[in-house]
Amino acid sequence: MSGNTSGRSANSPNKGNGNPNRRPYAGKSTGSKNTGSQSSGGAARTERPKTSPRALAVKVLSAVEQEGAYSNLELNRRLKEAELSPADAGLATELVYGTIARLNTLDYFLERFVAKGIAKLQPWVRSLLRISVYQMMYLDRIPEHAVVSEAVNLAKKLGHQGISGMVNGVLRNMIRSRDELRIPDDLPAAERIALEHSHPQWMVQRWISQYGEETAEAICKANNEPPAVSVRVNSTMTTRDKLMREMESTGAVVEPSRISPDGILVRSGGNMALTSWYRDGLFSVQDESSMLVAEAVAPEEGQTVLDCCAAPGGKTAHMAEKMQDRGQIIANDVHAHKRQLIMDQANRLGLGCIDAVTGDALDLDERYPHASFDRILLDAPCSGLGVIRRKPDVKWTKSPEDIEDISGLQRQLLDRVAPLLKPGGVLVYSTCTIEPAENELMVADFLKRHPEYQALDSAWAGTEMEKWKSVNGGVQILPQYAHSDGFYIARLTRAADE
Repeated sequence: MSGNTSGRSANSPNKGNGNPNRRPYAGKSTGSKNTGSQSSGGAARTERPKTSPRALAVKVLSAVEQEGAYSNLELNRRLKEAELSPADAGLATELVYGTIARLNTLDYFLERFVAKGIAKLQPWVRSLLRISVYQMMYLDRIPEHAVVSEAVNLAKKLGHQGISGMVNGVLRNMIRSRDELRIPDDLPAAERIALEHSHPQWMVQRWISQYGEETAEAICKANNEPPAVSVRVNSTMTTRDKLMREMESTGAVVEPSRISPDGILVRSGGNMALTSWYRDGLFSVQDESSMLVAEAVAPEEGQTVLDCCAAPGGKTAHMAEKMQDRGQIIANDVHAHKRQLIMDQANRLGLGCIDAVTGDALDLDERYPHASFDRILLDAPCSGLGVIRRKPDVKWTKSPEDIEDISGLQRQLLDRVAPLLKPGGVLVYSTCTIEPAENELMVADFLKRHPEYQALDSAWAGTEMEKWKSVNGGVQILPQYAHSDGFYIARLTRAADE
């Protein structure tokens, strides 16, 4: 989510609402007002009306709900078409991701004020009300009267007088009843957490049974935090300290990652993907937890490495950097069009040891001789429940059945690639989920069926991860631990041939 999260405004009209989840928005735009630009001679030049950030957000959310569109792809497409100012693009982004993140909480409150129920509303009207309530409840810098005014004007443009009147009535009634907009404290734990932190109740109940109530609530709370911006230094070109000094010289606010020796947290400094450092290959944009995967693989110069499910190539490139670009990495992905993504990464970073190939990872044992790789990374397809803060759609689109289905694929992949590792080599299994069935239980099951493999239980000794949950050679990173993505990383070794 790209909305600014700087300190609260002292002039916020909602400062006393008592909601600790309310987030500040630093953008200046509050509406869709469009003034014609002026030519150098001072004469007004007529331009076609531009889409407002709120109208764009409504269209994106409606497409997500009606057409099953991916919010990030739909948002990016419409932002490119709309050519909004940076402030307005930031507001539209905040409204889309924030509304999806808080979906069932918003609906819980709206249901009390929409006479016929929100399910019977047209999708665009439902989206309009949701983004409006999101602004009132979670964004500090936008006055409530501006929220109502913009919503009414947009309803008139998209609908008719009757709809705008309904929108006006609902929102004004909610403002008058602000003190009543509270989640009851006496609800059962799973229901209370699901509503307070906006997650599906089945998911919350599952995490309570797996981790306990306190930890489950911490997971849900962390999932609603804006994701941090972090970059990974390309160690073949520069050092972390040198790059940090360069970034600070331009006014960027940066600090070293606590958990990755190659990571830099960017607290302020603009879009990192648009900088010359990125274009010149000095760093890649990557979450801190994801950086730990290549650390676990620990490839050495001259080794042969297999990356089974490699696209878009971030972890592949990190391993190549760890090897100082000496050796060979076979980077496989099932989708042919994603091969180019891997090579684009390699070319930007100046890495020549990566050979990107296309094929089903389940067939790798037929394409390569047994015991032919020093290192294998299986960054497996998974439910993705560790990256909810980046992809809030995930929590509303997944089901318990999805977890069961993907677990079957993970089991097959492990069995197929296991014979490809040399004795004494290292196999790293990783996912971006926090589900034990996909993580520690998956590895435990694998070790039972493959006695030639052993867990490297000391893999995390002496690191920041040592204090985190570790079992069967793996560490489970929960999103609240380091305010990074939820990840599981297990380090296994093949002790002897069968």
